[in-house]
Amino acid sequence: MLERAVAIHGSVFAVKDKYPATDGHLLVITRRHSEDFFSMTPQERKDADELLLQLRAQILQRDKAVSGFNVGANCGIVAGQKVMHAHIHLIPRRERDAQEPTGGVRGAVPDSLLY
Repeated sequence: MLERAVAIHGSVFAVKDKYPATDGHLLVITRRHSEDFFSMTPQERKDADELLLQLRAQILQRDKAVSGFNVGANCGIVAGQKVMHAHIHLIPRRERDAQEPTGGVRGAVPDSLLY
């Protein structure tokens, strides 16, 4: 997977998501096998955070329509994790890319959207 990397920073790298939620959807992945976000080392989390910030800046510079982001990790099968290797989603958001964006990541549990 490292051969598909669009960016590398220390112990992590980024690739384009194979099934993007929006144009520009990226995954930040640990080089070392780590089951999920919670099993990442402090250094891996630091590297991931720094790479997410770099990627965000690049996306904002390249695409002026982007005005927000979703950032998240699914941890465990019941949380929707399909690939059991730590990865963090960086999803660029644009005006009107969703009919009703209210609730953001809470949409993973549709009944939680009304709060």
